[in-house]
Amino acid sequence: MKILLTNDDGIYAPGLLALYECLTSYHEVHVVAPESEMSAVGHCITLSRPLRIQKVSRKGAFFGYAVTGTPADCVKIAVQELFNGTPPDIILSGINLGANVGVNILYSGTVSAATEGAFLGVRSAAISLDATKDPDFRFAAQFSRKVIRFMFSSGLKVNTALNVNIPGIPPEKIKGVCVTRQATARVEERFERRSDPRGNVYYWLAGGKESVEKSKPEVDSVALSENKISITPLYYDLTCEEEYERLKNQPLPSFEELRLDL
Repeated sequence: MKILLTNDDGIYAPGLLALYECLTSYHEVHVVAPESEMSAVGHCITLSRPLRIQKVSRKGAFFGYAVTGTPADCVKIAVQELFNGTPPDIILSGINLGANVGVNILYSGTVSAATEGAFLGVRSAAISLDATKDPDFRFAAQFSRKVIRFMFSSGLKVNTALNVNIPGIPPEKIKGVCVTRQATARVEERFERRSDPRGNVYYWLAGGKESVEKSKPEVDSVALSENKISITPLYYDLTCEEEYERLKNQPLPSFEELRLDL
């Protein structure tokens, strides 16, 4: 099976290397990843400057291609140019350092790489480890093999991506795997106000704490808090169906009324 690996932590990230080393014995693995960290760039793509690609070696051997762009750029250029018209069977994005759950997936470059793959018609998954200090990616890398099998055995729609979050704890303490919904609780963020040596004020986003929606046990953040692996199917159609059905039956202003208001 031909697999494309990418991420948002950059081509030298240890999570990407762990994924590569785990899968190369079983599959034809290709790496196309950002040349530097691109965390929280969302689904940004590059339009105002050229994308440059450079071969990268690790441990004395060719490893993959570094791209001067975003995770979505990497997927686009890999599928449309670097694979010579033969797209990969699977795209895996990760392993991300830190969870991608709730509204954070809207900012995540890791998740956006997977949804870009789904948009291009390739079965894709984002894999994240819920750890920020002294991460051990070995179990998450091994679990990616099960994710690959699951994408085919479950009959997953080609245009759907999976967002997989794995607790950053010893494997024997993980309490299972569950299919979840995306949480929608607001992240409590804050900015630190600082001054540079010249007295100019600047602000630094100091991060935030995401509320765990205890009233919704089926969501991703709750699963992680219960030491379970969370698998959330994502689709890139952002239409609010409930509001679409309501609003399409509402009286709308006519074009003439709008023109007269100008």
